Order: sequence, then structure tokens, then C-alpha cells
Amino acid sequence: MIEKEEIKIQKEYIKKVKKLNEGKNLKYYILTMGCSLNENDSEKICGMLEEMNYIKTEEPTNANIIIFNTCCIRENAEDKLFGKLGEMKKIKIDNNSIIAIGGCMTQEKHIIEKLNKSYPYVDIIFGTHTLHKLPENISKLLENNTKIEDVLDIDGKIYEDIPIKRNDAVKASVTIMNGCNNFCSYCIVPYVRGRERSRKPEDILKEIKKLAEDGYKEIMLLGQNVNSYNGGIEYNFSNLLIDINKINGIERIRFISPHPKDFTDDVIDAIAKCEKVCKVIHLPLQSGSTNVLKAMNRKYTKEQYLSLVKKMKDKIPNIAFTTDIIVGFPGETEKDFKDTLDVVKKVNFDQVFMFIYSRRVGTVADKMENQIPEEIKHERFNKLKELVEKQIEENNNKYIGTVQKILIDGTSKTNKNTLSGRTDSNKIVVIEADNKYINQIVNVKITENCIWYLKGKII
Repeated sequence: MIEKEEIKIQKEYIKKVKKLNEGKNLKYYILTMGCSLNENDSEKICGMLEEMNYIKTEEPTNANIIIFNTCCIRENAEDKLFGKLGEMKKIKIDNNSIIAIGGCMTQEKHIIEKLNKSYPYVDIIFGTHTLHKLPENISKLLENNTKIEDVLDIDGKIYEDIPIKRNDAVKASVTIMNGCNNFCSYCIVPYVRGRERSRKPEDILKEIKKLAEDGYKEIMLLGQNVNSYNGGIEYNFSNLLIDINKINGIERIRFISPHPKDFTDDVIDAIAKCEKVCKVIHLPLQSGSTNVLKAMNRKYTKEQYLSLVKKMKDKIPNIAFTTDIIVGFPGETEKDFKDTLDVVKKVNFDQVFMFIYSRRVGTVADKMENQIPEEIKHERFNKLKELVEKQIEENNNKYIGTVQKILIDGTSKTNKNTLSGRTDSNKIVVIEADNKYINQIVNVKITENCIWYLKGKII
């Protein structure tokens, strides 16, 4: 296959750069912006770089190669990138560093134009469909010392066996598909990630079995729209969940992000009967108004969303829901916003990721004339935040006194003397315990509700 031959070629470039780097103690710095898919892509970038004899550093001032893996979902991501690039100019001069920019943002023509005009010292620009060619691009840059721009406008292919450096020892993300066919009017993803392309089930299962052998206990399945996964004739997302559930060693299975319109009965049944699939579902709402949902091109109504939630609650005892909501979408009236609050009250989400609508160049929504004033957006956002925080506190109180199985991730980010882990329903739990429990699943009695996290004791 062409894809396999391409990866063989890239592995030869890896060997070539590795030889050039022998004995030089070269370091790389990577900044990842955006979603879990970007984080997974960055793990692959790290894997390729480390096979080329680069060592990771957390300080860009120490780096010989600096890579930005960008996101373009929100406008402030551009401001962040360009701000960081300004800081990198001196580092490049001092260290003779290579600066490379990849990810979703580089798939936008106006971004590449700005990079070429205002940041000519950027050495490599690569897109979402050419990430696997990073070894070749670095090799050619080292050989010819000429700027490289490697971006494809067409949909990419699925490349297997790209080296990967995992950021965690017990939890791993596995991309099952790339791209999106939905074209929500506010979203740039289909234009920068391309159309849906699913990995072969045998390749996914092979990767997860290897992770299980290496001691990984929790798997997060990734895709722009995971439940539209298509593994071939009569093999869909429900079949994949059932097969992963059979893999020895894997104890928890999560997935993001599904689309409500693709939550078929067989997928719901698979979640219900697969004991390893966590019973917390991230079900993006975006808006509770049928009128706004139509303008968003979401392909479901308020009533259909609530009906789906009811069906899942009936079939799956103790299921919990998290969601995404956009406040202030063009044309959103006060009544539309109240519909959103109504859905939040009825579903009683365990967590809501709230966003103020941000215009994105190239999307349908950006051209809509009925944009909402910023002050109204922020006013509505604050009302939603108040409701959500009240619900989270009430939901957390239900955990107090219960015993939960907690996968201990490591030390707490805010207190190195405590450990942090998550429940099956993805609630953060902080525990005073010995480091020997890290990377284990232990029984913890929940003792305190701290709103954004819980406290507990190992029993």
C-alpha cells in the first residue's frame, strides 16, 4: 500500500537525521494547543523527534527545535500563536533553533499568508495531513537550509505505525478516525481536518492490545465524531466498543466526541452491556433552542436531544452526561437562551464546557448578519455559569459517603503532597496517600465536596 511505503520512507529519514544528531545532545520543545486529537498528534510528533535523537525540554530557551501544534477553533488561539512566535525570534537567533508550525491553523490560507509575511523566520510549516512527513521536512531543512511549506488542501490518508511517545503511563488516547462530514455552521474543523476517514478495526485493536501489554489501563477513543466510525461492512462504533471491551488488561474505555444524531440504539446497547465502557457520556448540546440548532446545522431538535437523553437514562442506570454549549450564537434570542437553560435543568449535566461564540473566518456563521453584542454574550454566559455551578455542587454532594473506584493519575497539580485520580464518571478526586498507589485503581471513600473536585480516603 502507498501509505505503508510512505511510512517506510519517513523511517529512513528518521535514521538519516538521527545519524546527523549523534552526540550533539539536541533538545526539542513542543507547545500543544487545542483538543485531545491535537494532543494525540503531538505524541506522534514527540515520538518521531525522539527517534531522531532529540530530547524533550520544557524550556523553549533550551531548545534546538521548537514546534507549535496549533488549533483554530477559537480566535484567541491565533493571538496566542503569534504572541509566542514573537517571543521565539530571539531564541532562534541565540540557539540557531528550527521553528516549525503545524496543526489545524496551518490549513487556513490567511494564516500561512500572515506567517510568510510577518514571521519569515519560521522554518517549517506543515498541515494536519502531512504530520507524518516531519522527518523528511527536518532532513531537507538541515540539508538545504531552505524554508519548507508542506500543506495539503485535499483530505489526508490514514497512516499507521507512526512512532509515538505517550505522555502518561496508565492512560492512553487512541485516534479511531479523522475528519468530519457535518459542517456545523460555526466550525472550521471539516475544512482543516478534512472529511471522515476511519482506521481499520484490526489496526485499532492491535494498538490497544499493545497498550494493554504495556500496562495501560484506560483508553480514550478519539475522533471529531467518534460514533460515526465506519470500520467496513457491518462494522461500526458499537462493534468496536464490544471488541475493545474484550481486551484483557484494559479496565476503562472512554470516548470523545460523539454527535447526538449518530447515537443509534446499537451504540447505546453496547455502552449498557460493556462493563469497561465508562457510564459518563459527553453529549454536545451546543444550544437548547431548535431554531439556533437549525442555524448551527446540528441536525437535531431540542426535543430529539431530550428524547435521546431519556432513552439513555432508561437503558443505562446511573449514567452521567457532560456537554458543550455555545452562548451568543448569531441570532440567539432571549427565548433561545432560556431554551438552553431549560435543557441544562432537565438533563442535569455533571459538567458543562461553556463557550462564548467566537467568529471563525471561513465558516458560514461568520457571514451571518445578526451577530450578538459582546455584552449580551457575557451576560448570558454568566447566567449559564451560575446554573451549572449550582448543579455541579448538588451532583457532587451525592458522592459523599460513597465508595468509588479511582484510577490514580499521579500527584495533584495544586498540592504535590496529595494524589489525584478520577472516578468512572470522570470526577477528579484528591487523596492523601502514598505514591505507591499511582497508576493503580483503588477503592476510595468520598469525604468532601470541593465543587471542582472531591476529596476522599483509600479504604
